[in-house]
Amino acid sequence: MNSKTNLFGISNVRDLTKAAVVSALYIVITMVFTALSFGPIQFRFSEGLNNLAVFNKRYVVAITLGCFISNMMSSLGPLDMVVGTGETLIALLTINIVTRFIKSLPLKLVASVLIGTFYMFIVAAEIAYLGNTAFWPTFWGAYLTTAIGEFVTMTIGAVLVYIISLRYDLNK
Repeated sequence: MNSKTNLFGISNVRDLTKAAVVSALYIVITMVFTALSFGPIQFRFSEGLNNLAVFNKRYVVAITLGCFISNMMSSLGPLDMVVGTGETLIALLTINIVTRFIKSLPLKLVASVLIGTFYMFIVAAEIAYLGNTAFWPTFWGAYLTTAIGEFVTMTIGAVLVYIISLRYDLNK
């Protein structure tokens, strides 16, 4: 397998370093905003980094690892390390694959935000499952609040990533 077809998009020390920095950024942003990062009403600002999956598949690995480590601090316990991280991985893979077929960067970022928001139903199901209340009302309430938080934070992230991409080639 040559460096262009590497499964994880990491083929050299430079790629590994970029992935490590993004993973660390995800963790730091999540921890700085801990009070907003977990629970049924969440604004996990680190989710804005999910938009990087549009540019390079190495960010799928980096953000998933950052999410896993961040979820070690979750009040939802080990289940969040599996389910929450799994949701992130599924969303990022979907974003990376779907946006390959879109030419316009702004449209790629719109797709990224919508895909990320859609997949929050997995986190909502996790919250509803762990709650000691009726599943469907809890699920829909959790979906509404987590989806709104995801939409807001990914939209902020999309704008910031777009501005950064004007100066730096995030594909490399």
